[in-house]
Parts: sequence; structure tokens; C-alpha cells
Amino acid sequence: MSFKTQRVAITGGTGLVGRALVRAHEDLGHTCQVLTRAPSASPRWSVRDGVHPREALSGFDTVVHLAGENVAGGRWTPARKAEIRDSRVLGTQRVVEALRAASPRPRLLVCASATGFYGDTRDREVDESSPPADDFLGRTCVEWEGAAAEARALGVRVVSLRLGVVISDNGGALAKMHPFFKAGLGGTIGHGRQPFPWVHIDDVVGAYLWALGSELDGPVNVVAPTPTTNAEFTRSLGRVLRRPTFLPVPALALRVAFGEMSTTLLTGPRVVPRVLLDAGYEFKYPDIDGALDALHEGE
Repeated sequence: MSFKTQRVAITGGTGLVGRALVRAHEDLGHTCQVLTRAPSASPRWSVRDGVHPREALSGFDTVVHLAGENVAGGRWTPARKAEIRDSRVLGTQRVVEALRAASPRPRLLVCASATGFYGDTRDREVDESSPPADDFLGRTCVEWEGAAAEARALGVRVVSLRLGVVISDNGGALAKMHPFFKAGLGGTIGHGRQPFPWVHIDDVVGAYLWALGSELDGPVNVVAPTPTTNAEFTRSLGRVLRRPTFLPVPALALRVAFGEMSTTLLTGPRVVPRVLLDAGYEFKYPDIDGALDALHEGE
């Protein structure tokens, strides 16, 4: 897929996905501006501090909005849930405000979303046409995507990438798991039969570039096409690290420790990337064994 030279603005560009997208654009010869809340940044962009310059997006071709509080950062107190929701919904509203003020205006907004949109589906497969869950994450994703969709009234194409758990050798979920697994303390979470929607970082970048160079519009599930359970993921990671995985994490312990947030670990949606598959995207890492083998090659 070929691209003409792009000027791209990215919020959340210092995170795992953001860093990968910046590198991809630089490799293609594009210009990337990371919008950050660092005091030295110009322009500085921080929804938390009420700083979001309306002129910040003028002259860009594409805006990538990834910024948001970490969902799995601890127990979901009412204050924490408000932070999570506001960082996504209010943050996206600020991006649309800046798009409205931009001249010339970007033609594409790619906004992060999450497979938490679907909630706990057990063995039932869901795709982009499926309804949202009536729980905290489901409602948050609906508001989040709805805020991004307001940009369509400005003539901006909007793509919402519903990301699964991103696995990478450069941070993220695997970096948090490795110490436990390498110490022989890795194991399934609860009964382990819950779906584990994951995606390799290279396919996150691939899906994003596919959206950039195509006419995709609306929600796009960014998950590997081969369904995986928590138990299957655990066995595969133990295999590549050559460590046992016989110590399960009891569901009760997680519920006591994390309360409502434990549902993100103990349940999950069985997500199919229907839009990408129908559009002809070919996943570089369609199954968990191949993905983990590639990430741990040489270990």
C-alpha cells in the first residue's frame, strides 16, 4: 500500500501504540507531531490540566487520538471511573473542538477505542455490527466513539480502532507478565476459559496504515483473527519462556483485590476482526503461538 506524504498529529504518542505509529510514519517519510502534556511541549496538550489549543491541528492531514487513562491501573473507585471516562470522552471532545477550529482541516481522525465495548460474550462471537455491553466499559466506549463521530459533521472521516490487548516486546501487557512467568509464577486467571482478545503490535500498525490508505470508516476491531482463551495464551507464553504455568490466579482473590475492575481479567469478548478481514487485510500474526514465538525469538 502506497501513501502520499502525510502530516500527522498524535495524542498519546509516547505510549506503546503511539511510539510504534510514530516510527511507522517516520519510516514512510511522513511528518509526525506528538501532542503531549510535557511542560516544554509546543503546543502543549493536556485535557487533565485544561490545556488543548484550538489551533493545534491546523495544517495536518490526519489526527490520531490515543490518549487516555489506563483502564487496568487499579480498583475502580467512583473517582477512578470518572477519570477513565473523562480522559476518553472529554479528551475526544477537545480533539473535535480543535478540528472544528483547524484551517486547513485534517481529513481523517483515527481514534482509539477498545474491545471492552462488547463486554463478556463468553463463547458468542461478536463483530463490529454487534451491540455494546451495558456495563462501565461498554457505556464508556459508546460515549468515546460517539464523541469522535461528531467530527463527521465537519467533513472528517472517522475510524474508531477497537483495540484488543496489544502484545509487544517493547512494553505493555507482556512486560508486566514476564517477571511472574519467568519466576515460574505464571498461570491462568480464574478458570482460564474466558476469551482473550489480543493483537500483535505489528498488526496494530498494519491495521492503522490500512485505515489510512483505504476508505474504512466507523468501528474497526483490531484483534487477531484466531480466537484465544486466557488458558491458551498462558500455555503459549509458558512454552516460549520455558516455564511452568500451573499456578492459577483465583477469581476470588482478584475480586477482593480489584473489585469491579477484576471483570476485565475474568471475562472477555470473543471478537472477530470482520471489517479488516472483509477489506482484505492480511494479519502478519494471526495466531498466538506464532506471535509469541516472534516476540521471544532468540531468548
